[in-house]
Amino acid sequence: MDHLLKDSATLELYAWLDEDAELPGWDILIGNPFGQSLPEDQFTTVQNYFAEYHLEYFRQRLYQQFPSRLHALLLFATRVDAETFRIKHPARVFGKALARARSQGAYVCSFHDSSWLDYLRLPHSLSLSTLDEIANHYWKGALVEDVGLTFLNERWREPPVIEALFQGKLEAVTTRPESGWLPGFA
Repeated sequence: MDHLLKDSATLELYAWLDEDAELPGWDILIGNPFGQSLPEDQFTTVQNYFAEYHLEYFRQRLYQQFPSRLHALLLFATRVDAETFRIKHPARVFGKALARARSQGAYVCSFHDSSWLDYLRLPHSLSLSTLDEIANHYWKGALVEDVGLTFLNERWREPPVIEALFQGKLEAVTTRPESGWLPGFA
């Protein structure tokens, strides 16, 4: 499977982090973009739990070689993916800075379109067979835009946002903060 890496070659990944965050990435159990509800949004909490539960249940049955969403760090495969996530979910990254991380040593990392989670969180009822189909697409590495989903009898299209489920050691890559000023004018 080309979206599952078990390697030690250096890999660069991205995450939106608070200023005081020490961990380069989101851990589902500690904090991630979907882990906490926005204020007064308890329905989202239930949707998030159900989506994560079903993805993990399906992974345990058929995709055990992949890192668990519950125990891996959630990062973005590229800077473009992180920026696309920010455009799609500005409230989830508000006040955070984009951080770059680099792998150190051996790791396991898989890449998936996080738009599947957006689809699971839409206000609709899905049968268990449809949930299994979505989970299978997610773990196989399929892109939402390639599958042809519908929502409210309309084709549902979303740009892919590739997330990385990472298990291993990461180091933060420090860079000078980006400025909008021209050189010499800051």
